[in-house]
Amino acid sequence: MKKLKHWKDPGILLASTGIASIGDFIYLVAINLIVLNMTGSAAAVAGLWIVAPITNIVMKFWTRSFIDYRSKRKVMMATYLARAVLIAFIPFAPNVWLIYAILILLSVAKSFFNPSSVTYITMIVPQPMRKRFNAIRSFTSSGAFIAGPAAAGTLILLTSIDWALWVNAFFFVAAAAAMLFLPEIEKIEKASIPKLTIQQVKKDFTVVFDFAKKSSYVVVVYSVFIAILLFTFAMDAQEVVFAREVVGLSELEYSLLISITGIGSIAGALVLSVLSERLSIRMMTTTGLLLMAVGYVIYAFSWSFASIAGGFILLGFFNSFLNTGMSTFYQNNIPVELMGRVTSVFELGQSAFQVLFVLLLGAAADFFSLREAIVTAALLMLILSCIFCAFLWKPGREETFAEES
Repeated sequence: MKKLKHWKDPGILLASTGIASIGDFIYLVAINLIVLNMTGSAAAVAGLWIVAPITNIVMKFWTRSFIDYRSKRKVMMATYLARAVLIAFIPFAPNVWLIYAILILLSVAKSFFNPSSVTYITMIVPQPMRKRFNAIRSFTSSGAFIAGPAAAGTLILLTSIDWALWVNAFFFVAAAAAMLFLPEIEKIEKASIPKLTIQQVKKDFTVVFDFAKKSSYVVVVYSVFIAILLFTFAMDAQEVVFAREVVGLSELEYSLLISITGIGSIAGALVLSVLSERLSIRMMTTTGLLLMAVGYVIYAFSWSFASIAGGFILLGFFNSFLNTGMSTFYQNNIPVELMGRVTSVFELGQSAFQVLFVLLLGAAADFFSLREAIVTAALLMLILSCIFCAFLWKPGREETFAEES
C-alpha cells in the first residue's frame, strides 16, 4: 500500500502524458491525410516534417527564460488546452496555408510543453523511481504509437477526418484535466518573475553556458546522444519513399510494417519496465543504442518485407532502452532550477541540425541514390554509436550515473 501511495502522483502524470501521446498520433495521421487531400502533393506533406524544427529554432531563444520562472504544471496544462483549441479549428481551415499556420502555433505550444514536462517530471518523481517511471512512460508512448493511428483509422472510417480531429482535441482536454489532480510544487511569487527582455535572455544564456563549463562531461554525453539521433530523424523522414520505392513494399505491407514496429516498441518497453531496476543506466543506454543502430543498418540494406521488418522490430524494441537510460541520466544530472533553460538550448541546437540533416540526406539521395544515402547514414550512426558507448564506459565517471556510484 505504501508503494502504491508513492506512485499516486507519478501514475496520474503517466496517465496525462499517455492520453496526450495518443492524441499526438491521431493528429499526425489526420493532418497528413488533410494536407494530401487538399494539395495532392508529397512535397506539401514532407513540409510537415520541417515546420516543427524551424518553429523550435525561433522559439527556443526565449522560451527557456519564460519556463524556469513559472509553474511547470500550469504551463503544461495551458499548452494542452491550446493544442485542443487549435486542433478543433483545423476542420474549418479553408486552405492549406491556414493549416500550416495552425501547425506553426501547435509547434509553438509544444516548444513550451517539452522543457516544462521534463522539469515537472524530474520534480514529481523521486530519483530512485525515475528508471521505472521512464520505462513505464516509454511503454505508454509505444502503446500510443499503436493505439493512436488505430484510433485515427477507425474514427476516419466510421465518421470523418473532421470528427477524428475533434475527438483528438478532447484527448488533450482530458490530459489537462488529469493535471488538476497533481500538486503545485513550485511557490512562485509574481514579484520575483523577471521581465522577458533581451537582457534577461542573454543572462539566461550565460547561466546555461556557465553550467556547461562546470558539467562538461554531462553536456558532452547528452550532446553526442542528440547528434546520433539526428541520423535517425533524417532516415525516418525518407522512410516512406525508401520502403515503397526502393524496397518495393505495397501500401498494405508498409502499413503492416508500421504496426510491427509499434509492437516491437511495446514489447521492448514492457520487458524494460520489468527489468529496469536490474539494469544500470549505462547498460540500458549502450545496449539500446548499439542494437538500435544495428536495426537501422539492417533496414538500410533491406531487400524484402521480411528483412526490413526484422530491422524495424530490432530498432523498435531497443529504442525504449536507449530513451529510458538517457532520460534518467539527464534528470539525475541537470539541476531542476536550470532544467527549462538547459533543455531549451539543447532543443534549439537539435532543431537546427534536424532541418540541416533532412536537407543533406535529401540532397545526397538526389546526387547519388536513396539507397546509398540511407546506407551511409546508417553505417555512420553505427560507428558513432560504438565510439559513444566506449566513451560512456570509460572509468572515472561513475558519479554521473547515480545508481552506480
